[in-house]
Amino acid sequence: MERSLNRKTPGSRVAAVVRRVPRLPRSRRGRRHLLWAAVALGVLALLPATWLQVTADDRVRTVADAPAESVAVVFGAGLWNGEPSPYLAHRLDAAAELWAAGKVRAVLVTGDNSRTDYDEPTAMRDYLAAHGVPRDKVVLDYAGFDTWDSCARARRVFGVDRALLVSQGFHIRRALALCGAAGIEAYGVGVDEPHDATWYYGGTREVAGAVKAVFDAVFTPDPRFLGPREGGIGRALG
Repeated sequence: MERSLNRKTPGSRVAAVVRRVPRLPRSRRGRRHLLWAAVALGVLALLPATWLQVTADDRVRTVADAPAESVAVVFGAGLWNGEPSPYLAHRLDAAAELWAAGKVRAVLVTGDNSRTDYDEPTAMRDYLAAHGVPRDKVVLDYAGFDTWDSCARARRVFGVDRALLVSQGFHIRRALALCGAAGIEAYGVGVDEPHDATWYYGGTREVAGAVKAVFDAVFTPDPRFLGPREGGIGRALG
């Protein structure tokens, strides 16, 4: 009997939870302070994305008006059943167009090969070869796990100091800022896409990506896998 009297009823537990939920300020001044705090947090969250826009916007080009450079860098964007996803295929199409126009002499494809059953760079090379780019002109970076790793390895492992970067429009400014921080002088080719759900999702992700980009640009950490220098770009250009 004593145990049943001390046991809390569902209603009492709900009431206890309600009492612990913070209440909005009741005064006008308190609500005004809360509003200003929310605005300040929103501004802080958008500052990194604004920085990317300001620092990289004047270096975004199309395939038609991109300057000639020795190397194009194409960033991975996922595989579907072992083949490039539509977004990745569009990046590779742009790189193939740059090659056909004589604007680049080699293509560095950088992506994820962290497990044996997932190989972005090889799939990217095969796609480019099927679209007119000689296989010996495509160099593979198997450890481009994110944008910073791809930029840092392009400079430190493959010796790239100038390049055309190829990615979707919502990502290209982050790629430009990070490759600039890694020591690569670059222009970016922003691939257009329909503004569908995937596009909006990618744009939303860039808000969080911009925050990480600021950290990477300031502290320039080592990529997750650095490895020794590789001469693939030199051989492709030779």
